[in-house]
Amino acid sequence: MGAVKVTLTGNREAWIENYRGILEYTESLILLQGKTCQICFEGSGLSIDYYTNEDMKISGCIQCVRYI
Repeated sequence: MGAVKVTLTGNREAWIENYRGILEYTESLILLQGKTCQICFEGSGLSIDYYTNEDMKISGCIQCVRYI
């Protein structure tokens, strides 16, 4: 269906599948474009460990996940 899938492991790791692009990337905010919404990860020490066209892994101290 193409929906974004977010899997969290505690507040330290997130795996994201089916995202469309990276809109903003800082140590405290990562904003991703999905098919029908944007996903915003807020926290401290955030980093993208790896990414492909289909999935990515974010690590750091994730304090908030918002769907915009």
